[in-house]
Amino acid sequence: MTTLSKETSALHASKENGRGATKEVPVLEGVVLDRSDPAFLARSPEIYAEARAKGPVVRARHYPFPRDEEERKSVVAGNRPTGDVLFVNHYEEAAAALLDDRLASDPYARMTPEQRANMPPVPEELRPIVYSLLMLDPPDHTRLRKLVQPGFNARAMEALRPRIQRITDELLDKAEREAAARGESAPLRQMDLVKAFAYPLPVTVISDMLGIPEEDRETVARLGELRIENRDPVVMQETRKHLVEFSRYLVELFERKRRAPGDDMISQMIQAQEDGDKLNEKELLSMVFLLYLAGHVTTVNLIGNGVVALLTHPEQLARFKADPTLAKGVVEETLRYWGPVDYLGATRTAKEDMEIAGVSIPKGAQVMIGLGSANRDPAQFDHPEAYDISREGAHRHIAFGKGIHLCLGAPLARIEGQIAFETLFRRFPDLRLAVPAETLRWGGAAGLRGFRELPVLF
Repeated sequence: MTTLSKETSALHASKENGRGATKEVPVLEGVVLDRSDPAFLARSPEIYAEARAKGPVVRARHYPFPRDEEERKSVVAGNRPTGDVLFVNHYEEAAAALLDDRLASDPYARMTPEQRANMPPVPEELRPIVYSLLMLDPPDHTRLRKLVQPGFNARAMEALRPRIQRITDELLDKAEREAAARGESAPLRQMDLVKAFAYPLPVTVISDMLGIPEEDRETVARLGELRIENRDPVVMQETRKHLVEFSRYLVELFERKRRAPGDDMISQMIQAQEDGDKLNEKELLSMVFLLYLAGHVTTVNLIGNGVVALLTHPEQLARFKADPTLAKGVVEETLRYWGPVDYLGATRTAKEDMEIAGVSIPKGAQVMIGLGSANRDPAQFDHPEAYDISREGAHRHIAFGKGIHLCLGAPLARIEGQIAFETLFRRFPDLRLAVPAETLRWGGAAGLRGFRELPVLF
């Protein structure tokens, strides 16, 4: 179903990598990570289990983006390019790979200086993404993260709890008012949980933190709704247009903050200086791009995924309603069971010949780390296919990554999730799906797992 044909050749044999010699290891059967298949995310637990059964590291053919049916047929027929990667899928090896400084995040790491010099200029609208903190290695990564990390420490996030609670209640009040205006009453009121709650909650929080003025937020919010994974030429052109508009808006906003700084994160980043260093304009733009996008997408998916997990596991929902202090458990188990990032969409590049679990990784090889697979590794989690909000050790998941690229907003996402789950089911104990669970459709750009629509009754 998902395997590639068996190969009988061998990977690089007996190479010294500075951390021990590798042995001759046969090329393993691979898997297909086919995001062009609309059913991929629904089937991915089976695909990952198949990969784990073959070994900690397997070859994978990666089709990163959803496509329409006609393009999908062309991809599967081999008429469109794809990426062949080494897929790290066991927990222990995936966690170690996230910490391994021999694996570079910089997509240009495998290029020579001459090749870099000959690369075409990066289009204006893509520069904030290409120069993102996610795509940098030390020392640049270390310098930039150090300048913004204090704003996301656990103490700073805890101080936001009252504000997040108020935003949560305001959004649910609004949902009730809109239902009443339609003539609906409990328990038959309707709501798209993503549109009415899971999306606006983190967007409002991160907009507050960054200092985006209230009057600008409706315009700015369009960025978070863009279908960046849609490969339709018309949609792609519209996406690029909005990316340019957002960049230009931010540059203008930076000027306003320089003239009249506030106590928000953009003002702090503009003024930030440590050890004589500070963010330049390109770095500032990339950082705000990342904080705005990553600052809400993860939480949107966490809330939607957790609500569906609870509603499709009634015994767990009953336990949560009986003991709302299990909100932390709901968050951690949801992150493990249906994490918002299924695998790292951007591959890591081996900076030198190395090995993982006895498999030799040649210099320049592309390595993809399967967070979703690692989080269901039975060697790490007992009965990993079960959703258990009281699971001991659920917090050991690697849904937020690990090491220097650990998600900057992880403490914020956890608090938003705890408040969202506790408040939703306290206020709306009859909350339930408005459609059969099997009709819900996963979505998201390469590597992400979430719902674009989530119709519920409350």
